[in-house]
Amino acid sequence: MMSVSPTVTPEPVNLPYFPDPVGPAGKIGLITLATDFNSEDDLRGILPGDVRLFTTRIKNANPVTVENLRAMAADLPRAARTLMPGYGVDVVIFGCTSGTAVTGSDKIAALINEGMPGVHVTNPMLASTLALKAVGAQKIAIVTPYLPDVTRSVADGFAQQGFEATHLVGFGLDSDQDMTAIPPKAILDAAIKADTKDADAVFISCTAIRSAEIAAAAEKQLGKPVITSNQALIWHALGLIKYDKPVKGFGSLFDHAPQLKDQVEVP
Repeated sequence: MMSVSPTVTPEPVNLPYFPDPVGPAGKIGLITLATDFNSEDDLRGILPGDVRLFTTRIKNANPVTVENLRAMAADLPRAARTLMPGYGVDVVIFGCTSGTAVTGSDKIAALINEGMPGVHVTNPMLASTLALKAVGAQKIAIVTPYLPDVTRSVADGFAQQGFEATHLVGFGLDSDQDMTAIPPKAILDAAIKADTKDADAVFISCTAIRSAEIAAAAEKQLGKPVITSNQALIWHALGLIKYDKPVKGFGSLFDHAPQLKDQVEVP
């Protein structure tokens, strides 16, 4: 390998330029799972180009069971402290729908604020609850990749917010890798299978599955709103930073503004 002679002095650039701001419209922090294969790509695919996503990871373990989901919450303060230390972000996303369902939205926010005081916090249950309200849904069909008891915990979380589940469909998986491996076409087929005539909307749970990219196609086939975890997270996070430019290609949710004064508590 060629080396630089110690007698060579570095030349200063001395060229005029204007620095490009990093995330001029906003900076979003993501706390995702150590075993998550998808959410970073999914969220960045939805985000407008002038908003930046910065990621850290939380300790967790497969299989995805209620017990393991509940146990990982203790690592949230540490993870929050690693998000752009010294610079901060405008809003923090906790990227786990089922983990929020078993731990509780308020507790998730408190643990993140312990590590990063004062920052806005959202999570998939909170964001999706606000999203379903925004599209006028009360009865919902639910698709998840989870084991039955984890699927039930998500449905119970929505029930406590006044939603009625008309049908539950789950892939029965307990590994994040297996969840991310579900082809988007299979997710679309599951949404169609889950739908019922009396459902006002279909909710597709989990940040680890590639559902945001099929939301618009599912809406076209079903003729009703389709809300997904990652789509709702970006929609809510953009609302929290007061982003007002249009976001296209990810379903009708982005035609609605979040009712930020109507924040809900997800137990």
